[in-house]
Amino acid sequence: MEEEKYYIVKKKALPEVLLKVVEAKRLLDSERVLTIQEATDAVEISRSSFYKYKDDIFPFHENNRGKTINLMMQMDDIPGLLSNVLNSIARANANILTIHQSIPIGGIASLTLGVEILPQTMEIDQLIGTMEEIEGIHYIKILGRE
Repeated sequence: MEEEKYYIVKKKALPEVLLKVVEAKRLLDSERVLTIQEATDAVEISRSSFYKYKDDIFPFHENNRGKTINLMMQMDDIPGLLSNVLNSIARANANILTIHQSIPIGGIASLTLGVEILPQTMEIDQLIGTMEEIEGIHYIKILGRE
C-alpha cells in the first residue's frame, strides 16, 4: 500500500477545478446551497469532478484551527521589526506560543515562531501575506503544524 503524502501548494499553482471544489465545499458548509448538485452548478464543475477531489483538497486553515503553526523567517536586525511582526500576528487574532530568535549575523536574524491558530484567526495565507509585506522581512516558511 502506497504511503499518503501531503504537500502545501500555493493557490496560484492549483488547477482551477481544485479551487472550484473547495468553493463548492464552502457553499455546502455555509448552507448557502443544500445539495451537491446546487454547489457544483454554482461553481460550474461536474459532480464527478467534485466527488473525485472532495476528500483530497481543502484550505490550509481547515486542518489547522486550534492548532499550532510553526513559522520560520529571516529578517533584518532593525529596532522595532520584531514588534511589527508580533503586532501583525496579534491583529490577525492568532496567539503567539513560542518565540526563538537567533543572534543576528551580518545584520540578519532568524526567527522561529509557534503560533496558535484560533477560530477567529484570519486565514493563514492572509496572515503570512501581511507579514511578508513588512519592510525588512526576507522570507517566511511554514515549518509544520502540531
